[in-house]
Amino acid sequence: MRAPRRPCYALAPGIGAIAMSRASVALDTLRGYVIAMVVTFHSVMAYMASAPSSAASFDTPPYAWRVHPIVDAARFWGFDLFGAFQFLHLMQLMFFLSGVFVWPSLVRKGAAVFLRDRVFRLGVPFCIGVFLLMPAAYFPAYRVGALDPSWHAYWTHWTDLPFWPNGPMWFLWYVLLLNVAAAGIFCFAPGATALLGRLSDHAGRRPERLFIGLVLVSTLLDLPLAKAFAPWDWVSFGPFEIQASVAPQYALYFLTGLAVGAGGIGRGALRHDGPLAQHWAAWLAGALTAFGLWLACATLIETGRMGVASPAGIARELGFTLFAASACLAAVALFLHFATAPRPIVRSIAENSYGIYLFHYVFVLWMQYALLPVALPAVVKGAIVLGVALALSWAASAAVGRVAIGARLMRGERRIAMARQS
Repeated sequence: MRAPRRPCYALAPGIGAIAMSRASVALDTLRGYVIAMVVTFHSVMAYMASAPSSAASFDTPPYAWRVHPIVDAARFWGFDLFGAFQFLHLMQLMFFLSGVFVWPSLVRKGAAVFLRDRVFRLGVPFCIGVFLLMPAAYFPAYRVGALDPSWHAYWTHWTDLPFWPNGPMWFLWYVLLLNVAAAGIFCFAPGATALLGRLSDHAGRRPERLFIGLVLVSTLLDLPLAKAFAPWDWVSFGPFEIQASVAPQYALYFLTGLAVGAGGIGRGALRHDGPLAQHWAAWLAGALTAFGLWLACATLIETGRMGVASPAGIARELGFTLFAASACLAAVALFLHFATAPRPIVRSIAENSYGIYLFHYVFVLWMQYALLPVALPAVVKGAIVLGVALALSWAASAAVGRVAIGARLMRGERRIAMARQS
């Protein structure tokens, strides 16, 4: 007779189910934190001091409203500092976490079932997000400068665009593509499981080597692309969009997470009492130092004292790759060390984090638009947008999760129930 399995818990978009060990509680909490930071970052973008002085034309290239859909007169420079800190590492961390649980899921399910589940949980929400939620989300960006603010006029302008704006939905199609690639490795490289297991074990014993490898490879990927593309440059293929300068780096972090997680949750670098978690303070200090390097070099370039191709420009890109790697490992170390006890509110946010990510942009942009005529400080406006967007997207996710098919999409509830019954 097969031994009963322990209850499993569904993780982030592109992440499978895991037993609720101390390490998995920590990673689950980290997932909730990451999604909360995504919502916060989008909530304060309208109030950054570096935002354009006025709203961009909806129909005129380079379509700057894709970066700042709503531009408010209230500004706070602290939001720029916060935004830079998050922009330089948050998506790398999301891709890393998405990769961590892929290989154990492939081993457990097999490639066919794994891909079927991923297409359902990532592909269906991507289509819903791109073709339903994003048109609703960007409507305020059109209304700001529109002569005819009606939906009919907006839809005409929307369909005339030479691209289909994805907003945050780009993450879903790209991580699905990376999951397909992982399934291909699983099918056509039979020795990959043993190799990844050894890499996971080595990363657990020597996390500093994992860091060095991440920095070296990401720097080699970043430098040529940084010369050709700005960080906010997007490339489009029909309904698919991606940031050209960092797309290979995101793939690297996904594959790194895949390798680290291949040994199992709570093992290797993911041990709550392992070398990575034990030295959380050193990783945090390194991340802050690297951010300081990036900030100093970026300031020199911004003030015109150095060019992008100057030594300061190269140092800025090196600071970026150093910071992204150290900040990701510092975040994992911090949560493995301090966040191993489950808390109901945090768990609820984590359970609904996929839905929060899916729905939040609609509420963020409409709240920013609603606050445009209101005379309040930027910090107060940012806090209002964050509070309302987080609460409403959380509620929307929970409501969708009450329906059977919604639960499968948002939280993988069917797999949880199957695991508990087996």
